[in-house]
Amino acid sequence: MQVNLSYKQIIKIAGPICLALILPQINHMTNAAFLGHLGEFPFAVNGIAGIYYLVMHMISYGLNNGLQVLFARRAGEMNYGGMGRIFSNGFFLALVFSAFAIFITYAFAPAFFSASLHDGAIRDAASGFVRIRIWGLPFLMLMSLCNAFYIGTGNTKLLAITSIFQEIANITLDYGLIFGNLGMPALGLNGAAYASVIAEMTGFVAAYCLLFLLKFPAKFRLFERFKPDWQVIKNILTISAPLIVQFLFSIGSWLVFFIFIEHLGQRPLAVSNMMRSVFGLFGIFTWALASTCNTMVSNLIGQGREGDVLKLVKRIIGIAFLCASFVCLLINLFPYQLLQIYTSDTTLITDAIPSIRVCTLVMLLSAMTAITFNGVTGTGNTRINLLIEFASVIVYLTYCIVIIEKWRSPLHWAWGAEFVYWITMGGLAWLYLRSGRWKGKVLA
Repeated sequence: MQVNLSYKQIIKIAGPICLALILPQINHMTNAAFLGHLGEFPFAVNGIAGIYYLVMHMISYGLNNGLQVLFARRAGEMNYGGMGRIFSNGFFLALVFSAFAIFITYAFAPAFFSASLHDGAIRDAASGFVRIRIWGLPFLMLMSLCNAFYIGTGNTKLLAITSIFQEIANITLDYGLIFGNLGMPALGLNGAAYASVIAEMTGFVAAYCLLFLLKFPAKFRLFERFKPDWQVIKNILTISAPLIVQFLFSIGSWLVFFIFIEHLGQRPLAVSNMMRSVFGLFGIFTWALASTCNTMVSNLIGQGREGDVLKLVKRIIGIAFLCASFVCLLINLFPYQLLQIYTSDTTLITDAIPSIRVCTLVMLLSAMTAITFNGVTGTGNTRINLLIEFASVIVYLTYCIVIIEKWRSPLHWAWGAEFVYWITMGGLAWLYLRSGRWKGKVLA
């Protein structure tokens, strides 16, 4: 469970994570394509409602990124008992946070959409969608806890198995519940929400079946003391709370971006939903390597090898940039063929081309920045992550307010906001890693 700096080790950890990430993105792509063929309206609604759910998911993502740091640190220290205590208390926190997200959605989401969206039909449809979709969050959070444990202990191959079960269920149910195929009712947009909830339940069951079949609970004492340990919870939240706030800032700003896009009209919103899907699908190499960087940096520090951290980060950046360059070349060579997956409307595809050119350039920048930023996460100084995120979001939102809301610029200029976000974040994260101020950080 102790990592080294070899390219082989990096690929060994990142490969299964990449496979696990590509399956949900293929599902989102399929989901978007199904809804796109229903028409521009459900496609546009899915864009804004999907981002809202992503904001709620960031509670899970922040919690489990913090847990991943702790699992990897304990793995580097060969501390099995500590990993068990982290897991059982992480399980408790996942249930509490998901209950909070469900309450927020039912109490405030309709009012939020009413206050922020101009199109009444989109507002009502989005409110109905998220009230269904949010019930998948508890299962997603508990599955993500399991995945964080697998990544932190180097068992990343198991992520792919969990994802396969989840995505087969999701794509099958999307096909059935959106269009009324396979003897299922035709529910249209809401069919996609029901399909996703059931798929997340399936992924949860698969993840925990693997956990028990492979006897991890006995080896790592995962459920030995299955009741809240307030000191362990405090330690988890010390690492995870800044990450949760950071990711809420990050994706929350993206939600604001999509709200501003909705103010430009239904078509720009539909185009932006395609861009979101493309960005997500072809960014999987970056995010897999970023997660790998997080884990390997924490593991190296747990081994007492702080001097190797910057060398590792540079190696992973090199791999990520090569992957992103290949993807960008592919997209720019075949943009029409790619966008035809989502819609047969040639005018919609033509309108999307300038934005997709911008998004491919953003992919190159984000490949370097995401690795560097997750290197900071791996040091355990997650408050620094929060400060960097806060500064980046301020710059990002300032751009959005001026370029989109005030000047009503063309859509591809709106997507230029991603440039200022990733440049600010990457610069600050690299300066912090180079400073060495993270050295000597002890995780209780």
